[in-house]
Amino acid sequence: MAEPNPAVFFEVFTEIGIIEQLSRALLEAQLPAGLIAPHFTVLNHLTRVADGRTPMEMARAFQIPKTSMTHTLKVLEAQGLVETRANPEDGRSKRVWLTDEGRDVRAQTIASLAPVMAELAAGFDIERLLEIKPVLTDLRVFMDAARDP
Repeated sequence: MAEPNPAVFFEVFTEIGIIEQLSRALLEAQLPAGLIAPHFTVLNHLTRVADGRTPMEMARAFQIPKTSMTHTLKVLEAQGLVETRANPEDGRSKRVWLTDEGRDVRAQTIASLAPVMAELAAGFDIERLLEIKPVLTDLRVFMDAARDP
């Protein structure tokens, strides 16, 4: 086992951060007018994790202030992509649900990224990505479990 070196984490996180910026730019080029990457990530989160989450649960998942999540949800609701409904378990809060249009925007965005992903696949060895994916998943799971509640 390699000797622990905190600088390695910094270098890895720097690379991940740059990749995130580049991939965000690719994503935002495919989004409908008025939407940005954080809006898409909410649509994706509600699809992946299941909709019906409270804004507070979502803010915790994204590690952002509830006010930021509330603003993002208002933008998505104004565009008809999500709807908020009263929380049957707590009348003081709401739950967030994807609309059919929200599901369609997510699906259309992913479909529109296909040519970009094909270019990436043509220029980069996908087998190398498949090799590192389990490591990245393990790192995410470890860091997620270690964060503040």
